[in-house]
Amino acid sequence: MFEFFLKYPRSVYSRGQFAFLGAWPKWLLVLLIVAAAVGLAWLIRSRLAQAAPVMHSWRVWIVWSLQTLLVAILLMLLWQPAITVAELKPQQNIIAVLVDDSRSMAISEDGSTRQAQAVHALQNGVLASLNRGFQTRLYRVDAVPARIDSLNTLQPNAPSTRIGDSLKQLSEETSDLPIGAVVLLSDGDDNAGGISADAISALRARHIPVHTVGFGRERAEHDVELDDVVVAPRALADSRLAAKITFHQRGYAGAKLNLTIRDVGTGQAKTLAARTVSLGPDGNLQTETLMFDIGGAGARTLEISAAPLPGEENKANNTLTRVVNVGSEPRRILYIEGEPRWEFKFIRQAEEDDRMVRIASIVRTSENKIYRQGISNPKELATGFPSRPEDLFVYQGLIIGSVEAGYFTPAQQELIREFVDRRGGGLLMLGGQFSLADGGWNATNLTDLFPTTLPNRAGTFHREADPRNGATHTTSQLAKAGADNIITRLVDDPAANAAKWKQLPYLMDYEDPGAPKPGAAVLANMITPEGKTLPLLITENFGRGRTAIMATGGSWRWQMSSPLGDTAHDLFWQQLLRWLVSDTPGHVAASVPSQVLLDNGAIALTADVRDPQFIPARDVKVEAHILGPSGVGAVIEMAPVPDHPGQFQAAWSAPKPGAYLTEVTALRNGTELGRDVLTFQRMDGVAENFHTEQNRDLLERLATQTGGQYWKPADLGKLAASIPFSEAGVTVRETKDLWDLPLVFLVLLLLRFSEWWLRRKWGIV
Repeated sequence: MFEFFLKYPRSVYSRGQFAFLGAWPKWLLVLLIVAAAVGLAWLIRSRLAQAAPVMHSWRVWIVWSLQTLLVAILLMLLWQPAITVAELKPQQNIIAVLVDDSRSMAISEDGSTRQAQAVHALQNGVLASLNRGFQTRLYRVDAVPARIDSLNTLQPNAPSTRIGDSLKQLSEETSDLPIGAVVLLSDGDDNAGGISADAISALRARHIPVHTVGFGRERAEHDVELDDVVVAPRALADSRLAAKITFHQRGYAGAKLNLTIRDVGTGQAKTLAARTVSLGPDGNLQTETLMFDIGGAGARTLEISAAPLPGEENKANNTLTRVVNVGSEPRRILYIEGEPRWEFKFIRQAEEDDRMVRIASIVRTSENKIYRQGISNPKELATGFPSRPEDLFVYQGLIIGSVEAGYFTPAQQELIREFVDRRGGGLLMLGGQFSLADGGWNATNLTDLFPTTLPNRAGTFHREADPRNGATHTTSQLAKAGADNIITRLVDDPAANAAKWKQLPYLMDYEDPGAPKPGAAVLANMITPEGKTLPLLITENFGRGRTAIMATGGSWRWQMSSPLGDTAHDLFWQQLLRWLVSDTPGHVAASVPSQVLLDNGAIALTADVRDPQFIPARDVKVEAHILGPSGVGAVIEMAPVPDHPGQFQAAWSAPKPGAYLTEVTALRNGTELGRDVLTFQRMDGVAENFHTEQNRDLLERLATQTGGQYWKPADLGKLAASIPFSEAGVTVRETKDLWDLPLVFLVLLLLRFSEWWLRRKWGIV
């Protein structure tokens, strides 16, 4: 229909430049149009007195507008309007035809595979019409492009698709050839995550338009697909972890879905967690959190899956894999209290059952006396709170109870900051009569360290009266951010967990922690006897570490007043203490962008190296020792990152699918500073199972950004007529007349008819 009215393909107008071929100057055209408009206005006004009364209104301006527009178009035609456009010279340019050869193109729809539909479309006259005007080259494309002689050699079994990388490589390999255009037949399932800017730039630099042809349904009818699973890549042995599972479905709204987490790394699958959830509306992303025990030390390969539902079209996208490195080295916490109190005793009791967390404590028993517990040798903490980095930095976590800020010297206060910011430790502040604002912490230089803005007043600590005497009391409840947080998950079921928090015994005391900062997360609240809601547990990341406030010293009643066997108190504190220390780095902290590599083994290793005082280390030798499947091994020296002291990096490629163990060591003058261990896994042939619906958005954006066009298979008969209008390859500038467009004559007739019809309607013909 477009070409019927406008004579030429759409690409002529999108790429061409408008021009007048007439010899007369353009200013004369403008002058004549203005003169005609003024003349028609004067003529109509001069006859307005004799006109019918109905014309003494806005109707006269409509007649004037129609007549002026008619005259303007006729005058423009006298100036010979045209459009100039670059056009490929016949038989002197190459059209590259790329056919997606990946596994997703083997999906069968409407009785044939997507690739079979693409081949049929090409053989049904498209290739023949292209060959009449151009030279054509056939390519199969998956991770890389490869030229083929015949469409019969296509076999859709490649494990991945990288459209952007393939187009960039094709552009580079054909830099000395006159490529006039690229025709890509694909479902748009790109495993690289999209078309890179480099690929688009390479095509645009040569003005090569990419015409994309989409295959496959844009929306599945019956399918459940896991989109992502977020699990901590590191954990302490015997930790309780949270897996945040995101998925969507079509065709099963309101149905029940079984989610399961299994440990498959040992060769015999072990179920760690399972839950049945109700599915929401079609197409909406849905997130569920499953809690599970990770078990003992070692590398864990977790398989997260959704049980297939009846009639599901693609069951291969129901499973994702994640890798967790479980450490066995115990973590230590320094806990300092300014007074003997029940909270101190019950926190230590909760920790006694946790073999991975050890608490060394200082309790001020009088003005100049302290009581130490949990020390490893008689000299540890003998002089009280540490004053040197090497003494404090041996701990991974720090708890400050009911201790006033003035108890710490300015140097010790600065050391607390460095413990969090530089060392990367965890800091937990507890409520108490000498804590937070009542302890003068709001007047120190550490206020930016806390997750709340402390009140600028005293009297923020409140001790509860005994409710048995009729007094009201302070209760706890789960906050929105705590619903899926591992610290506050006392019961696996979310609804039961929220109810459990409301059933916890009342708090013996509470303290107003102030207003949470924008980056903080409030995990639990408390309801005061006056009915006011205050934050109870607030967390925030700071520098390399993390901080938290537990605005009470009375959570011990959760243990004392609960039924025998209720583990809520101990579980809460064990999870909070593990959160405090589990991410505290050592002297060497190694990382990779992703622990699961899909189809491509390329991986970037990064290491952050610190000296004994956790200052970025420069003069060190850092090596990565890699062990993989089937005897694969490598030793890689990591290079310093410019302008980033203490940062080291290396690139490597895992040659085979399987699990890899990497140990990163740092040496200074032959002495080891530290080491870290991480795991990753290469998995081939998995990515093509996901996002199998046609990615029309990607194909349309690729075509638009390169000057091409997106086509449906049914419209390919018009492809050959649109391809010639390109600035790539060998071109010639062509001029296309516009004065004889069918649309122009249709508009002229419509203007004249509209005026006649309006006059007749108004009775003034």
